[in-house]
Amino acid sequence: MIARPTAPPIARVLFLSVFLIATCGLIYELIAGAISSYLLGDTITWFSLIIGVYLSAMGVGSYLSKHVEGNLVARFVEVELAVALLGGFEGPLLYAGFAYTPNFRPILFIIVGLIGMGVGLELPLLVRILEREASLKDLLARVLFLDYIGALAASLLFPLFLLPRLGLFQSSLTVGLVNAAVGLWTASVFQAPPRVKTRLRVLSLIAIALLGGTLLFARTLEERIEADLFADPIALRVQSPYQRIVVTRRDADLRLYIDGALQFSALDEHRYHEALVQVPLAHTATPPRRVLVMGGGDGLALREVFRHDSVEAVTLVDLDPEMTRLFRDRPELATLNGGSLADPRVTVVNEDAFVWLRTYDGPRFDAAIIDFPDPNNHGLGKLYSRQFYAMLRRSLAEGATFSVQSTSPLFSRRAWSCIVETVGAAGLLVRPYHTYIPSFGEWGFVLGSKNPLPAPREFPAGLRFLNAELLPTLFTFPSDIAPLPSEVNRLDNQVLVRLYEEEWAELRVR
Repeated sequence: MIARPTAPPIARVLFLSVFLIATCGLIYELIAGAISSYLLGDTITWFSLIIGVYLSAMGVGSYLSKHVEGNLVARFVEVELAVALLGGFEGPLLYAGFAYTPNFRPILFIIVGLIGMGVGLELPLLVRILEREASLKDLLARVLFLDYIGALAASLLFPLFLLPRLGLFQSSLTVGLVNAAVGLWTASVFQAPPRVKTRLRVLSLIAIALLGGTLLFARTLEERIEADLFADPIALRVQSPYQRIVVTRRDADLRLYIDGALQFSALDEHRYHEALVQVPLAHTATPPRRVLVMGGGDGLALREVFRHDSVEAVTLVDLDPEMTRLFRDRPELATLNGGSLADPRVTVVNEDAFVWLRTYDGPRFDAAIIDFPDPNNHGLGKLYSRQFYAMLRRSLAEGATFSVQSTSPLFSRRAWSCIVETVGAAGLLVRPYHTYIPSFGEWGFVLGSKNPLPAPREFPAGLRFLNAELLPTLFTFPSDIAPLPSEVNRLDNQVLVRLYEEEWAELRVR
């Protein structure tokens, strides 16, 4: 007699569901944190709030599960499909909420809270369903083990695969499809009246069709929503493992945005980069031969460095290889920087600047250009800390100088003052300076050195903005933007990030 194949045991299917639920739930949490950090800045604050809301909502869902009665497997499938739809559409809903309504924050917390409640409901239901299959001790051990392993899988999948390959929109929808698939196979294998089973299968297929259909048009939808976040047409968009890179173009005005924040406009970036680079290079004790550039993966600071014939070698340290690749290989971007990233004198190091500088033990530099984005999160704040500048000091030769882009002394005066104070606290001589950049307004810099500054040398030929007559005026401050006494930004307090966020938040409210 030939044995008939049997359906997979419900317990095995539901244990697999525990793993997938945990994986999908944490990925939804990470997507919400990434989107909110991208759109609002201050990574630690928003990730902390989202984790808190998500976990507390899970607790609410777990508590409410005691009121769920009837066919528990059917209730589980219904909750699973609700989580699939809400989590799957999380990315599109959050982007649309930011682009088209003033209520992004309430939408964010409502979505995160509802997903957390759904996941919190699912796990107790699964335990109640499975309690017939094993002892409580064995059951809890297996469920919690799979739950935690699922969290590990999510923490690896999201940064290493989903975010760089699919982006936030498609990641959200793809993970939603996994949840919907869990609902479909659970509905298919458990024993239930035909009408109930048919209803759950139809609901699962509808959810899969909605998520799958949207996934097919996700790129178009994402482009349309993201286009409404920028004033000019988008010419290039790239999601790297580290940041969202967007380039817009309107006629001759090409603009770079990182995580939604403007980095430069081609119409006036020469003002910024000449001030950032030419001021310190004019004040080195001898013509600079070895130069360090930290940040500046767009190659525009490099372009200014190579105006000096004395330069023999430049080390560029920028975290994101995608940034340096784009501005080396894309003709319209390489034209802006004069092909500087392809110059044989450049050594590109794609590492965290703090970690790289801490372990650097090579030849000392005659000048350093510090061109990081504004300190709007703690990952960037460490690059403006006293510890960072102390490490920088050790990498500089005698007579060396450096400059630090230091945000706006007009719009963020306390943060700007904190940077000035922090550089000085690292045992360096400090001369703050500023200039006006139409795309940004009044902008601040710090000129630092290990030794008293000599008289400046002549600027190289070909500058469009800076000249000998203008140079002294950069060091003169009107009363309303002059540096104020300030706390020092340290790794253990990150006061700079708080000051920066408070001042720019006040500006947005005005």
